[in-house]
Amino acid sequence: MASTCTYQFDTTVYKGAVTFPTQLFINGEFVDPINKGTIDLINPATCKAIARVSLGDHEDIEIAAQAARAAFKEHWGLKVSGEARSKLLHKLADLVDANTDQIAALEALNVGKTFHAAKAMDLPITGSLLRYYAGWADKLQGKSIQTTPDRIGFTRHEPIGVVGAIVPWNFPLSTLIMKLAPALACGNTIVAKPSEFTPLSALYLCTLIREAGFPPGVVNIVPGYGDTAGQAVGESMIIDKVAFTGSTLTGRKIMEAAARSNLKKISLELGGKSPSIIFNDADVDQAVKWAINGIFMNQGELCVAGSRIYVQEGIYDDFLQKFTESAQCLSVGDPFSPDTFQGPQISERQFKRVMDYIKSGQAEGATLRLGGERYGTEGYFIQPTIFTDCTPNMKIVQEEIFGPVAAIMKFSAEEEVIEQANNTTYGLACSVYTKDIDRAMRVASNIEAGTAWVNFSNWPDLGLPVGGFKQSGMGRDLGEDALENYTNVKAVHINIGIKI
Repeated sequence: MASTCTYQFDTTVYKGAVTFPTQLFINGEFVDPINKGTIDLINPATCKAIARVSLGDHEDIEIAAQAARAAFKEHWGLKVSGEARSKLLHKLADLVDANTDQIAALEALNVGKTFHAAKAMDLPITGSLLRYYAGWADKLQGKSIQTTPDRIGFTRHEPIGVVGAIVPWNFPLSTLIMKLAPALACGNTIVAKPSEFTPLSALYLCTLIREAGFPPGVVNIVPGYGDTAGQAVGESMIIDKVAFTGSTLTGRKIMEAAARSNLKKISLELGGKSPSIIFNDADVDQAVKWAINGIFMNQGELCVAGSRIYVQEGIYDDFLQKFTESAQCLSVGDPFSPDTFQGPQISERQFKRVMDYIKSGQAEGATLRLGGERYGTEGYFIQPTIFTDCTPNMKIVQEEIFGPVAAIMKFSAEEEVIEQANNTTYGLACSVYTKDIDRAMRVASNIEAGTAWVNFSNWPDLGLPVGGFKQSGMGRDLGEDALENYTNVKAVHINIGIKI
């Protein structure tokens, strides 16, 4: 097949031709997969084909892992200084910035998110992540520990080796960089598997990686299906660690594969069913705006989505009216329209999944207050949807929907809402809205979640970790804590006087 594809954009917000690779990126070269697998990528806004790209499977993952292992031993890992790794990451960040419009256009086309969101949020985060971890590359330090007068010891934080990164389709590039940047900063090499639905930004990134000057084999990108290429990452005896973001079901499979193979280290950022808790003393107008952002941002396709909204009874009616009016005003449609807030769901499968949850909510007795239908006649668009009169055991309250569906519930007391919020197998994030700082701290401390936002939502800080409690995963992305995912700690003991 052709090694590149050029897509001509002629939209209000972006005009121009973007050329991207269509092959696998292994050992610094673009190559065809061993079994010549391909997939036709679909524009979720139109259901029309975008391009045909290569898909790797088990054999390609093993070849990429071998290239990554060789690179780690020969010209990366402990062979390259932190300063040198930092310079390369900074160079890659500069190239991402210089290509912001092109990459944002590919994200909007391939994922269905708005061009504005991709350009204003995803791409700045990507560049900032690269620079943040570039700053850490020469600051990986251990400790000197003198235990007795006749011996001394110190610790070294060494790279693990070959890291397998499996990333989802909702934030394809920024999630990839969330794994790639700290892994490279620590001296590891990478075999990354983007989603088969959304590989375009990752493939475009490969051209920038090569331009930045990374040695061959340090970064390898192999798009493929989860049950073939993804499974191969988990089962590989060459790959030393897997970093995964995706569903809890797939996270279980990765744990199993890691255990059956070489007991590789794993970090998992999995599903969520995040509660937004709004107390009587909250600024209602601000709470409405943040709660709207919390559930409808990115079409509801985000793991930290505030899909369970608990509102104290004193402001429930006021909040519900304003929230409903705000949701009604959200612009749904073409991701390349400057006025669009919500684009399409990623695929027909995801569209049907969300619609099935909406039907389930109605069947189980929840009140459909807004939406619940397909939007338009073309593409995978769903109306912003609001349910009320929800009970704790309903599927729409218990299960991750990954779509623009909010369940709003009334509560009376603080103790009651904490119990309801924790009544889930997930523990990824929560939001608390109140002017009482004591209550804010108390509730945030008692919610079983890895992230707690107070008086806002879905606004990560690169210096603070993200990750889950319970079945929302293990390990942390972002911040200094993420570095622990990509290093081994070695203790070195030195005899300075012991005789035998």
